[in-house]
Amino acid sequence: MKILVIGSGGREHAIVWKLKESPQVSKIYCAPGNAGIGEIAECINIKADDVKGLLKFVKDSDIDFTVVGPEVALEAGIVDEFNNQGLKIFGPQKNAARLEHSKIFAKDFMKRHNVPTAGYRNFSSTQSKEVSEYLESSKYPLVIKADGLAAGKGVVICANEKEAVKTVKEIFETGVFGRAGSNIVIEEFLESEEVSIFAICDGEDYIVLPASQDHKKIGEGETGKNTGGMGSFAPANKIATPELIEKVKQRIIEPVLRNMKSEGNEFKGCLYCGLMVDKSGDPYVIEFNTRFGDPETQAVLPLVSSDLLDMFIASAEGKIGSYKLELSNDFYCSVVLASKGYPDKYKTGREIKGLDKITKDCIVFHAGTKLDGSKVVSSGGRVLNVTGRSNKNLKEAINTAYENAEIINFENKYYRKDIGQKGL
Repeated sequence: MKILVIGSGGREHAIVWKLKESPQVSKIYCAPGNAGIGEIAECINIKADDVKGLLKFVKDSDIDFTVVGPEVALEAGIVDEFNNQGLKIFGPQKNAARLEHSKIFAKDFMKRHNVPTAGYRNFSSTQSKEVSEYLESSKYPLVIKADGLAAGKGVVICANEKEAVKTVKEIFETGVFGRAGSNIVIEEFLESEEVSIFAICDGEDYIVLPASQDHKKIGEGETGKNTGGMGSFAPANKIATPELIEKVKQRIIEPVLRNMKSEGNEFKGCLYCGLMVDKSGDPYVIEFNTRFGDPETQAVLPLVSSDLLDMFIASAEGKIGSYKLELSNDFYCSVVLASKGYPDKYKTGREIKGLDKITKDCIVFHAGTKLDGSKVVSSGGRVLNVTGRSNKNLKEAINTAYENAEIINFENKYYRKDIGQKGL
């Protein structure tokens, strides 16, 4: 089969890498891809949200199946367009993807259907008086979120009213999140531990992949600004006990699938549940994504030993119940090497050296890279995902990731030194 993967980051590199293992795959294309993906697939210079361009390529190239990586393609309605044309594709339709591309839609949906989440209020940019009054009477800390897509950076935790007023001003007046910030959600801060769970859904049924933990903040000890993610590890068994997974299924995944369908928004694809788990072991939704998370995918997909293409096809065709998920007993830790200055201003075009020296128990997934002649250079804020593997324990996987992170070098390289520690 000929496969197209849409996207250009570490998540897409991991998806392409895992799909290459399927005996059914004869050729993989990736649009637009990156330098690392280009070593194992053919990169096509079409942007992820260019629905017309992607549709034409799929038809012209006789692509058998398409896998959507990033959220921008889903918001652009690519799955609807492909479905209308009778083309096979993995991912939710645009209305179902609103669980991610509108925080307000997601919060209101959860409230309607008693899915556990933090208390909240919605505001538009025309409600400055109402926002001021609400912030004045609120308990702190609280969380302010841009309603729309902001590449994982549209969330600010405010310790006090002064910070909250400044954040609202930056979103509404300065336009720090652009169009994504024309509406905001202000919600209560949940003091608990985070965990990420992927459910692969077919509209009614689902399977759950191993849980992982992401590290969102730029600095050690979860300090500084939010990013798209600075690293991850899996499986996160310390927090994601069998009891927790059962609660997540009954209280979150099943009511979401049932009620999305009853409201005419059947959900197929990957439902990413970003959760907070309180001291009593109860899960609360802090966010939904409607695609694989990044960088969690880079630690989770290597654990899957069954055929990934079969999983995607089963989701698209409404047959996930018959898919037999098989997993390895390994441990993975993925450390993001970023450009210093990310998530704000940073320099790109820096040559990356040492990629040919990584050890056999490490996989390097490219995130923001491109070829400059024969050189691999940085082209984004998050540059590489250095993923260590161990068949013994998480500590060894962490050590392997960091040993290889030291081997790879580029000017202005930055990475956190504490990825995976909360799993030990």
